[in-house]
Parts: sequence; C-alpha cells; structure tokens
Amino acid sequence: MSIFVDENTKVIVQGLTGGQGRFHGLRNRDYGTKVVAGVTPGKGGTDVDGIPVFDTMEEAVAITGANASFVSVPPRFAGDAVLEAARAGVSLVVCITEFIPAKDEAYFYNLLANDFPGTRLIGPNCPGIISPGKCNIGITSGSIALPGGPVGIVSRSGTLTYQAIHELSQQNVGQTTCVGIGGDPVPGTNFIDCLAAFEADPETKAVLMIGEIGGSEEEKAAAFIADHFSKPVVAYIAGQTAPAGKKMGHAGAIISGSQGTASAKMEALTAAGVHVAPNPTVAGQMMVDIVRAF
Repeated sequence: MSIFVDENTKVIVQGLTGGQGRFHGLRNRDYGTKVVAGVTPGKGGTDVDGIPVFDTMEEAVAITGANASFVSVPPRFAGDAVLEAARAGVSLVVCITEFIPAKDEAYFYNLLANDFPGTRLIGPNCPGIISPGKCNIGITSGSIALPGGPVGIVSRSGTLTYQAIHELSQQNVGQTTCVGIGGDPVPGTNFIDCLAAFEADPETKAVLMIGEIGGSEEEKAAAFIADHFSKPVVAYIAGQTAPAGKKMGHAGAIISGSQGTASAKMEALTAAGVHVAPNPTVAGQMMVDIVRAF
C-alpha cells in the first residue's frame, strides 16, 4: 500500500474513453508511465490510441497485472469506480474527480479502510502523484518536474503543487515524489501518511508541505513532525487573508471560530520546528537554501 510510484507501476485509467480521461491518460503515457489499459463499461474490446479498453476492472487487472488505477469519471460514478478498483486488487487508486458529495466520500473512505486495507487512495479532487522521470498519475504537468530529488512535496492545493514543483525546478533542485492530496473534507491520504512515507524514504532529504485554511490536518501534521519526523520541513499555508466563516474555494477550506485559521496552523508548525514561509515563492527559496546547505 505504498504511496510511491515508479517505472514498474502499471496503471489502468478508469474513464479512458471520456474526454478528460483520454487527454490525461495519454499525457501520462507519453510521460513514460505504463498505462496498460482503460476501463469503461460497454466499451470493452475497443482501444484508445492502442491502449486496450475493458468493461470491468477485474478483467483489466487479471489480463494486464496492473497495480494502480487513475479514476477520471464523473462525480456520480467516482465512488463506485474507486471501490471497483479496490475489489480488483490494485494497491493504489488516484481519484482526480471533483464535486463528489462529502457523504459519498465518507462512505467509500470508510469502506476502503475497513474492507480493503491493502488499497491506498489519493484524492479525491486532487492533481495526483508524480515521481519525476519515473511515473505520473493524474494531471500534474511532467514538464515542470525535475528528477533526482532530494525534496518530497505534499500539498492540499492542486495549483500550489505545481508552483512548488516549478519553484524548485527553476533553481535546479529536483524532487523525489510530489503528492497532491486534495482539499476535500475526507481525503484518502493525508499529510501524516505522506510524511511517514517521506521519513522512511532514503532518497527524500527534506519536505515541502503546502497547507490551506480549514480543518485541522496541518495541526495534526505539526504534532507528527515534532514527535516522529527527523528531516527539514518547509511549509506554506494558503488563505492567510481569508475572512472567518467564509467558504474559500472548496468544502475543505472552512474556518470555524479559531479552528482552521492560517495563523493557528502556522503557529503549530513553527512550534514543531518547521520553517514557515509567508508565500509560495519564499517557501521555494527556503527549501533551496536548505538543500544547498546539505
């Protein structure tokens, strides 16, 4: 149930025959990702630019030996697609679908946790995961990523994931793995999951973390960093000027009273020894300075 992906990851695109699935699935393949199949009910026996399409995940996994899934289907069907992938035995599911109702997310998240502990879900409503030069599952642009490490990136914000990657690549600092966990209220993978993986990864020497207002995941991550994380961390919290009580961007970015504010998150991270930046560009520069001091 590893978070990481590499040259051996075999991916099935659920929704490959749709516009978004086709565009990003072929884009992932062109990057070098082993996209071995697509799944669209009723389209079995066809292909998309040479990639075979199957009616079910069970059949696709049995024939191709795939171990990962890229879910690019409408919100109404996304939960069923995630569970179908888990039942077929894949160990990693990346779901980019936005606007899935929170009750649906809670349902399939808990079903995965209880019945399919061997399946890792990234997302929903996320850009996905990229290991530069090795594998890209999702919508992150491979052209801005730089192989070779030593920085791991984990971000709630899709757009700021791209900026974090670009800020480092511009200064010739490569990345090991970049995970966009998404900003919805019920993410399949959270900051602590990624931080634990980066702590155990010998190639990752430092982590750039992008958080947002709303919820308490950043505070939980701060506690984990203080007690269990040994590598340098730079963090930026988006939404520092957001008014309390307002929904900002998506359902995960809601401030309730003093909980979930940018200032509370920044204070918790600072107390844990994290280098907290006032904006994404400064965060990138702080990480560059840390790497160059190794």
